[in-house]
Amino acid sequence: MGIDTERDIEANLQIGPTDKGMVRLFIDAGTLEIPMDFEPDEAREIAEEIMAAAQAAEGMGRKRR
Repeated sequence: MGIDTERDIEANLQIGPTDKGMVRLFIDAGTLEIPMDFEPDEAREIAEEIMAAAQAAEGMGRKRR
C-alpha cells in the first residue's frame, strides 16, 4: 500500500498551536489518536508541501474507475 491506495478509514484532522510554541497536527481515527508536534519552521515546510501537492492534484483531476 502507498499514498495512492484508497482506504475506507475515516479520520479527523485538527491543527493548532500548543502552549509550548509548537504547531500540533492531531489525527483522530476512532480508537487511534496521533498528536504530532512541529517547530513553526517545520510546520511552514509542511504547509508548502501541502500547497505543492494541491497544485499537482489540480492538474491531474480525479481518476475514473
